[in-house]
Amino acid sequence: MSDLIQWSSALLYTAFILYLIATIFFSATIRDKRGKNKKGKAGSIGITLTIIGLIAQIGYFITRWIVSGHAPVSNLFEFMTFFGMTIVFAFIVIYFIYKISVLGLFALPVALIIIAYASMFPTEVSPLIPSLQSHWLYIHVTTVSLGQGILTISFVAGLIYLIKKIDQTAKSKQTTWLEIVLYSLILFVGFIIITVVFNFMNYSAQFDYPATGGNTVTTEYQLPAIAGPTDGTLLTNDVMEPLFDTPAWMHGADAGRKLNTLIWSILTGSIVYLLLRLVLRKRLGAAIQPLLKNANLDLLDEVAYRAVAIGFPVFTLGGLIFAAIWAEEAWGRFWGWDPKEVWALITWFFYAAFLHLRLSRGWHGEKSAWLAAVGFAIIMFNLIVVNLVLAGLHSYA
Repeated sequence: MSDLIQWSSALLYTAFILYLIATIFFSATIRDKRGKNKKGKAGSIGITLTIIGLIAQIGYFITRWIVSGHAPVSNLFEFMTFFGMTIVFAFIVIYFIYKISVLGLFALPVALIIIAYASMFPTEVSPLIPSLQSHWLYIHVTTVSLGQGILTISFVAGLIYLIKKIDQTAKSKQTTWLEIVLYSLILFVGFIIITVVFNFMNYSAQFDYPATGGNTVTTEYQLPAIAGPTDGTLLTNDVMEPLFDTPAWMHGADAGRKLNTLIWSILTGSIVYLLLRLVLRKRLGAAIQPLLKNANLDLLDEVAYRAVAIGFPVFTLGGLIFAAIWAEEAWGRFWGWDPKEVWALITWFFYAAFLHLRLSRGWHGEKSAWLAAVGFAIIMFNLIVVNLVLAGLHSYA
């Protein structure tokens, strides 16, 4: 099964990269003499590769389901991988509705980053723990992921809108915040780079550390330990000693390894960002802006809104209604103040406010695009900080 998974992932990554190259170096959309959009060959090749990549990812999903005996959405590796797949699926659907090839310039790299981020977590197939042995696992988790994947397309359309719309000739609050958004995405690129480098070097360092009940647990680091496990002991010789221990309040058996990966990602991503700034000698937004000269702002604004209009009810079903039904079945109550539940409610309120401001207050264009960017930040905060830092009933995921 591992060979099929690796082949499927490699094909999907290749589809992303080739579509990105085709979008940058070729005109994916041209206009005929009557001013109508005419899809170029690069756009056709790009969407074809993307569909093949999605099929390959679906093949991986089915294969893992067969081997594990349950839908592969039970841990963070499986969920994040599925989340990346839903982003690609949502992009393909939106592409065939609106024929906006430039969405692929950002949607596919975002999906690639999400799938690469999934590799931070254990990839082994393991049986379901008792609390997850329910058909609501498939219904709740897949619906939440699909809703978030569609909402991510809103962010992508909003980001493209902002890069093209904002005046890059002078520094302003808008250019600063836009650069922060792009810098955040580069941090994920830093994660990909650093993990690939040390995986190629076959780096490994093992630590023992005390766990609950007086037991000793062994954990393995694939990156040099800047942050070691709390009260841990390094077992591997000739590797880097930790500079400090992970704070004890961070939950989870692998909290130290996750914090260490986060630190390395920030360091590497910051270096990549600074190098890009030195090479380009301008802000990233200003460098990307010329690539978007043919983008239609009104159409991008429409896509950003429609993605929320579709994704919000799907997220409502999965993140609140189905989640409440499963919570009643598993824990005997429909609602608790678990961090994951609270943040799902915050996400719901934010996108409800998005639609209210859009429909009742006329927040179109740039205001709507900024809201889409904030919404994606809320989703990523839930996936990263809530999962890695805040302890709760969902910590097993």
